Amino acid sequence: MKIIFAGTPPFAALALKALTDAGHEIALVLTQPDRPAGRGMKTVAGAVKLLAQRRELAVLQPHSLKPPELHAQLAGTDADIMVVAAYGLLLPSSILSIPRLGCLNIHASLLPRWRGAAPIQRAILAGDRETGITIMQMDQGLDSGAILLQRSLPIAQDDNAQTLHDKLALLGARSIVEALKYLQEGVLAPAPQDEAGVCYAAKLEKHEAEIDWRMSAQQIHRGVRAFNPRPGAYSQVNGLPIKIWQSDMARDTGGEPGEIVAIRQNGIAVACGVDALMLEIVQKSGGKKMSAAQFLSGHPLRAGDRFECRK
Repeated sequence: MKIIFAGTPPFAALALKALTDAGHEIALVLTQPDRPAGRGMKTVAGAVKLLAQRRELAVLQPHSLKPPELHAQLAGTDADIMVVAAYGLLLPSSILSIPRLGCLNIHASLLPRWRGAAPIQRAILAGDRETGITIMQMDQGLDSGAILLQRSLPIAQDDNAQTLHDKLALLGARSIVEALKYLQEGVLAPAPQDEAGVCYAAKLEKHEAEIDWRMSAQQIHRGVRAFNPRPGAYSQVNGLPIKIWQSDMARDTGGEPGEIVAIRQNGIAVACGVDALMLEIVQKSGGKKMSAAQFLSGHPLRAGDRFECRK
């Protein structure tokens, strides 16, 4: 097929690579403008642009999709279809109708569950046992279009947002190639989403990552996983701000929420509203990630010390 591809981060780059490897013609790549990033805030290109340049594909980086001249340029490609993956700009209806077969989106959830900006993190926070990829025919709504293909995968107990993202990126790349094959063969039947099952994955806010030790250990543990790598679950102990990057359920009991109930070889056991949590990998402000044992060698803590509870 002749494809217009729209995407920006590594999740989308894997899909673009899979489409080119499968022999599809990429008529044009749309991606977000280069942004400042990193500690030096140097302007850098996204993963999709870098891949497109290596494969000598035509690239556009519009700040807006509204200009009529852009629509004319898209129409001039005479593309069969447009594939969208984590692009970052909403497509107006005038663009949705340009490709002969419309626009397909690679979405990182099993729609209608987790429409919206943060489906991977919200699935972990909710304790979902599985997630997956939906290839969807795009319409004017927010992830509300007809489902063309879905592929699921389990959420492992030790998955965090990064590891689950990486698994879903690979699955999404395979799924879009599979969907286009079936589309060419005429065997895909669009299925409307069940509105009764709709839930929304709101964009993550930094304040959500502040740990409320009054919650259950299970809930906090999910938060540690969901907020890794961004923005990182955080709290304070003895006035020292720290981020918690890896945790596990602890067998220790007793203590008030936020109270350290035991110092063990494998971590720091902290009482929660229900049960306790073992902090395994932590990071002080401005420091490096380290094991709890390494952290304790420079910042001695003892049973009875308290992490602050979110107000």
